This record gives sequence, structure tokens and C-alpha cells, in this order.
Amino acid sequence: VQLQASGGGLVQAGGSLRLSCTASEISGVSFSDYAVGWFRQVPGKERESVAAVTGSGDAAYYTDSLKGRFTITRDNAKNLVFLQMNSLQPEDTAVYYCAAALTAFGGADGGTYRYWGQGTQVTVSS
Repeated sequence: VQLQASGGGLVQAGGSLRLSCTASEISGVSFSDYAVGWFRQVPGKERESVAAVTGSGDAAYYTDSLKGRFTITRDNAKNLVFLQMNSLQPEDTAVYYCAAALTAFGGADGGTYRYWGQGTQVTVSS
């Protein structure tokens, strides 16, 4: 599977963005067979888990500090996973990556995910 993250950009503090992760080159299985996670990374810092969703979309995980502001959803018919980000703050500035794993639920451990997109830059100005 190939993943492409998009939707990043520059936004003022308090604003919102919706990131998309588009999956392609899925063969032999369905997109719903893949758990998907969103991660973010600031240069010089460790990668951080943001959110994750099951293949069916019936359950999600969020990093505690982001609960209530970020929402992960998916549209398996269109091979898409979304990350809605509200009330953005300058500390949310990072490159955001989506990742997929051929498992029911990948959770917060980046090591679980075999497939990674190229990342999309999110910059929040104060």
C-alpha cells in the first residue's frame, strides 16, 4: 500500500485543518484490513503518536494531550483517513505522517506500522 498525506498548511492559533491520508496500490486485501495512525515530528525531537483508528473505523486512540481537539475518521470506500484538528496551537507545528499496518489496530507504537506516507507540514502561527 502507498500512502499520501495532504492538507497541511499555515494556520493561525485557534484555527482548524483537516489532514487527509490517501491509500493506493492496495492489492489482495481491502483498505479496511489496514489500521491507520497519524504521527507527527518536529525536527530534533522524537516522533509522537497523534491518533489511530481501527480498520473498520469503529474505535480510535488519541494521545491524551490531544483528546477533544483532534478527531480521526476514515472512509474505507474511498481509501481515505482524515485527521480533523481544531483549536490548533503553535506547539502543534510539526510534520504530520500517516502510517498503515495490516492489523486490526495499530495503536500508538510507530513500530507497529510498516507503511508510511511522506508527511505534510502543519505550521501554526501565534
